[in-house]
Amino acid sequence: MKTTPGKDESAAATAAGQLARLRAQAGQARAALARLRQRVFEAERRPDGGREAQLVEANEQLLCSALSARNDADACALTLQEMSRSLRLDALTELPNRLLLLDRFAQAIAHAHRHGTRLALLFLDIDNFKQVNDTFGHAFGDEVLKLAARRLAESVRDVDTVSRHGGDEFLILLTEISQVGDAVDVAGKLTAALGVPGCVDGHEFRLNASIGISIYPDHGEDADTLMARADSAMYSAKRRGLGNCLFGEDCAGEQTDPVEPADARPLTQYERTLLEHDRQHGQLREANAELVLAALTAQDLQAAAERAQQQQKEFLAVMAHELRNPLTSIRLASTMLAQSGTSDPVRMQAIIEREVTRMSRVVGDLLDVSRANTGKLRLERRVADLAGIVDAAAVASGPAMELRRQRFTVQLPARAVALDVDPVRLVQVLGNLLDNASKYTPEGGEIDLAVAIVGDAVEMTVSDSGIGISAEVLPEVFEPFVQDGHAIGFNGVGLGIGLTVVRELVEAHGGSVVATSSGIGQGSRFVVRLPLGG
Repeated sequence: MKTTPGKDESAAATAAGQLARLRAQAGQARAALARLRQRVFEAERRPDGGREAQLVEANEQLLCSALSARNDADACALTLQEMSRSLRLDALTELPNRLLLLDRFAQAIAHAHRHGTRLALLFLDIDNFKQVNDTFGHAFGDEVLKLAARRLAESVRDVDTVSRHGGDEFLILLTEISQVGDAVDVAGKLTAALGVPGCVDGHEFRLNASIGISIYPDHGEDADTLMARADSAMYSAKRRGLGNCLFGEDCAGEQTDPVEPADARPLTQYERTLLEHDRQHGQLREANAELVLAALTAQDLQAAAERAQQQQKEFLAVMAHELRNPLTSIRLASTMLAQSGTSDPVRMQAIIEREVTRMSRVVGDLLDVSRANTGKLRLERRVADLAGIVDAAAVASGPAMELRRQRFTVQLPARAVALDVDPVRLVQVLGNLLDNASKYTPEGGEIDLAVAIVGDAVEMTVSDSGIGISAEVLPEVFEPFVQDGHAIGFNGVGLGIGLTVVRELVEAHGGSVVATSSGIGQGSRFVVRLPLGG
């Protein structure tokens, strides 16, 4: 019995090449993004009359580069995740597949060789499993295999490996056993775990298993030999009766064919023919099962790719909507400035600066999410007064609340509180929460920011009397681009990344943020918890 992981290794190499190309493209997009940001900075400092037009063009290119970088990063992460999963785990049971088992097997043999220790391989086959599939169907059989896989994994140590070999066969690699009897004890635990009554779809059942055992270096010094000896021993155990366990030496000299116990009568030619037919049928069934699982895995990957593409389309549509209004305002102000004597330059400049600030904030949030996902988010910590941070966030969010005639209250502790934080980032956190509360609270509503010392932490709570959050969306409210259906269009369309930025910044400070809501129309509540002193 030989294992040829060449095809899996080729797929892994192809995936690695694709991943490298995607990373290179993402790097080029980030470099272009840096150049465009420099152009924006230079355009803002130019005194000539074409400043506004150049600023519009630079911002448009900046946004395009940001979107391209985001798409490349998403594609890169999705490719890495899906390929890593498909190449290392069994699709049905999520146990290590043969490729991962062989990798761990090689490491275990090398370790045992260096330290003069032993390891054991158990080849386990569930008895009469074909009757389960024939009686209740393959869907029922798949659930039974999943349950069996969980029980086997729970019966061994964390350093050991349980792998699905194919069909109803499992391989269990036991590292660093002190004596041969340890493998027998583990085999007893495995059969006892499988023998516990189980229930699937209202049907109760018990499982028996036949186990073959091979020991390194007693029965071989390489993975193929040890697997062959354990396989042979398992077939010999199965012929002796259900639930038996045999060592590799009980079938010495045999590699792939089951052998007769010493006390058994010789097999007739007819019985040998039937036995060989059963073996070939089992191998064909295993090959067909692997083919079906591979097809299902390919369908899952295609569905995931289609979902990712749909999310990207929706994101681009929202981004276009978010940027359409500021770009229109900038172009209008620029045109009016070009017509001497027909406009107020100060007012037009204010419009341009307001819309550029809005666009810069959108791009800044996108970059913060990207930095957090790539581990490049950096904080500039220093000891800062919490009251000053709260005041800065309130001042920044005040105009929007005044425009909507909302009542805003702030509650601070009686004593001063100093935190070791990045004050700019913490102002951004509170500003995002206050802006979010104002945006989704009707005119005349109430918004409250309360700060309290709770144990060894400070809690900052932003609550509102707004439209609330639905129970379906609440668990995912901090995920990027997630927006509640009833909130879309209430007060403009957003990108759905403000709360994601809040979570990433708070967690970077070693804190946590939690969202609660009693439901639609019942307001919302966000609690940021940061440790005192850092």
